[in-house]
Amino acid sequence: MEAQILEIPFPLLAVFFLMFLFMYLFGYLVVFRSWGPKHRLEAASSFMSLAHGTPAAAMAILAVLHAPNAGDFAALNTNFQGLVLEYSIAYFLVDLLHYVLFYPRDLVFICHHLAVIYVFVTCHYLVHHGAVPILVLLVLAELTSGCHNAWGLAGYRRADAPAAAKFQDALSPYFYTYYSTLRGGLAPVFLHKMGIFYVSGAAENVIPKWAWISWMGVIATAILVSILWIGNHWALWFRQRRHGKVV
Repeated sequence: MEAQILEIPFPLLAVFFLMFLFMYLFGYLVVFRSWGPKHRLEAASSFMSLAHGTPAAAMAILAVLHAPNAGDFAALNTNFQGLVLEYSIAYFLVDLLHYVLFYPRDLVFICHHLAVIYVFVTCHYLVHHGAVPILVLLVLAELTSGCHNAWGLAGYRRADAPAAAKFQDALSPYFYTYYSTLRGGLAPVFLHKMGIFYVSGAAENVIPKWAWISWMGVIATAILVSILWIGNHWALWFRQRRHGKVV
């Protein structure tokens, strides 16, 4: 089977964008309509993330497994790989809009979303090669999405609902371990493998140096931020356990 560059008309990206916008509004207006203003917007964002994370991971796994050259990190992007990238681009655009409008001071998330969009857009629309390693890293990131959002939603309600607090307390060590394994363990190992491939010059004829260097820099920064984030939560968890509290 021969790989093909994805030639999806722009309206499909718009369809994905509108789908995620609908999920966000549905979460805000229907699912979390009884929540107070403090966490209602955040909950709507988490609800939309649930619609993206696990489906994106599943589609990315299929896109990699069914690629004709899955072991070639510089292979021409296939149609399905391009579809997965557009699906994720649409999600990050809607969530970026959420942060810009309602949390403009949350520069970490805004910069993260801009960086992810940059990698996906350049890979899909400009370079047309190299989707395989990017999708593998997307899998490692989004496999934590369902657990992360369940943990986060429970955290928003822990002050008002004892059951939510109990659920988050019970989930925390398992979620932290799972997150640490994927984003703090497997992701850096795979990024190292990705870097060795690019530095070897194996992709020099199809992926410009500016592209893979910028991709590596963006991804490495994202992984470092994830490690710092989970490290801070582990430190808080152990500190509160020492004082007889559980988080």
